[in-house]
Amino acid sequence: MKESTIKTSHAKTPGRRSAGRAQRNPVIDPYQAQQKLNEPTTCRQCGAVYHQGRWQWGEAPTGVHKDLCPACRRINDKLPAGVIALHGNIAPEVKAQISHLARNVETAENSEHPLNRIIGFEETEEGLMISTTDIHLPRRIGEALRRAFHGEIEMYFDDGGYFMRVDWHAPL
Repeated sequence: MKESTIKTSHAKTPGRRSAGRAQRNPVIDPYQAQQKLNEPTTCRQCGAVYHQGRWQWGEAPTGVHKDLCPACRRINDKLPAGVIALHGNIAPEVKAQISHLARNVETAENSEHPLNRIIGFEETEEGLMISTTDIHLPRRIGEALRRAFHGEIEMYFDDGGYFMRVDWHAPL
């Protein structure tokens, strides 16, 4: 079985220095707020609450500010931060099992991280494409696919574009 590969594109910039160590520029999600939001803020679409510097699930107090969370903005714009591309001849019943597995991974992830969601599933000529609102969920779904259905996965992360692509190839 082939091991996963992670391919990244790194800019040739020297980076900043901190505590005597060179560090690459941090990867920034363009959908994250560039400054702190007023607290508490509730997402007017999904109900997530921005409190203590992060989005989380919980009860919104009265008199809160309303805004869209980054995940809802990505969903509305139809601009994913990650995709899982499934390649190969996949039977319809297996596609249903894969969709169910992906939703289970999303549910487990989303309970702690409300911004990690599946945007949608799309049938393609090569198989199936799953799009997500963040860069971590594709890797987790890809690894779950490899554990459950075997096959091979390859991961590609684009530092400059804040984008993760996972390619899963069905076993022959």
